[in-house]
Amino acid sequence: MQARWFSSTGLPPHMVIGMPALSPTMNQGNLTKWRKQEGDKIEVGDVICEIETDKATLEFESLEEGYLAKILVPEGSKDVQVGQPIFVTVEDSEDIAKIPADTSFRGEHDEDQSSGSAAQSVEVDAAEQSPALRHISPTAKMLIKEHGLDISLLKASGPRGTLLKGDVLAALKAGTASSSAKENTAPATPSPQPARDSQAQSLPTSQKSGTFEDMTNTQIRKVIAKRLLESKQTTPHLYLSKDVILDPLLAFRNELKEQHGVKVSVNDVVIKAVALALRNVPEANAYWDNAKEEAQKWDSVDISIAVATEKGLMTPIIRNADQKTISAISSEVKQLAEKARAGKLAPNEFQGGSFSISNLGMYPVDNFCAIINPPQAGILAVGRGNKVVEPVMNSDGTERAAVVTKMSLTLSADHRIFDGQVGGKFFRELALNFSDIRRLLL
Repeated sequence: MQARWFSSTGLPPHMVIGMPALSPTMNQGNLTKWRKQEGDKIEVGDVICEIETDKATLEFESLEEGYLAKILVPEGSKDVQVGQPIFVTVEDSEDIAKIPADTSFRGEHDEDQSSGSAAQSVEVDAAEQSPALRHISPTAKMLIKEHGLDISLLKASGPRGTLLKGDVLAALKAGTASSSAKENTAPATPSPQPARDSQAQSLPTSQKSGTFEDMTNTQIRKVIAKRLLESKQTTPHLYLSKDVILDPLLAFRNELKEQHGVKVSVNDVVIKAVALALRNVPEANAYWDNAKEEAQKWDSVDISIAVATEKGLMTPIIRNADQKTISAISSEVKQLAEKARAGKLAPNEFQGGSFSISNLGMYPVDNFCAIINPPQAGILAVGRGNKVVEPVMNSDGTERAAVVTKMSLTLSADHRIFDGQVGGKFFRELALNFSDIRRLLL
């Protein structure tokens, strides 16, 4: 979040708050709803507005006390660049009326940008010197920089370990942080503001053909399109496929329902089967480290599941899936899918994951190839089950024709991680899990 106190512009002391970066890949966002209105009192931790990022719709909480003096970006605004001023706050309620309605604060924003490196260096030093200080309020940053305080000596009292203005003032009064002041010698380079892609803008109405209709893209869909293109361009995709017999799994589902009253989906069992296969073939549960130019194994088996929503595809994560029962996986999948469709996923519920599963078995899709979601090294595409006639072996060694249900599985894998041997071992374990369901209960 970009913010700075101003008092030398002919206006009362005020703070200009910029569009925050609420996810690591966020360059712009949509301001979906204002939860506070002009004139409202703001307390630390209050939700000021709701912002649609490239991942989900998140609540923007205040790190400072004050009053909302002016809203600069109306509700429903789209493609607001990170750092662009969105609202102004003042410390005293009497100063609200002194903020002119026609002031844009663009000039102050430019000044704030030019001094942004100093504020960012304070935040970087805070992370290095005191890992517990994950959040620092804008005013606290300015006071730390002005007085040259040692951040490692400051104690935070705000929500989730946030260092507030009051914490810095208390340290100044007590003189507990000034004796070890450290000067910043190398300001961090401010993140460049991405330019809007002119080709992505809609054509003027006069240039539109009557044959076409522009479809508004959500932030999520824009990022999905960008990342999928990058994945295909930068990740060497290897494709492996196998048909598995689904009948043991279907019989197992019926047994759980009839004898134990437990309802699970085919996808729930697939998640467990894949998780155990990854645990038994740890070299498949890995990612490619570009900096080291070598494979790195994940510490846990965290399965991302593709969930279709109105805003785009989300991938909530079942963490430590290999250690959970099928019924626990089923319950967690339902909860995460509901939150994903409502746009209420928390960042820790969709960021990360070591492997993905995309299931189109509920549609008339026999098989397909999915695109890897970096930095993961694999995604399994699951098709629908089809009844086929195949020769099966009787107990006396003779063959007979029988109807079996088969399901197609297609693995898209990073060839830097998966060679033929690793892929073969993964599919061997996976096929065993489907043929002998008891392995999933061990």
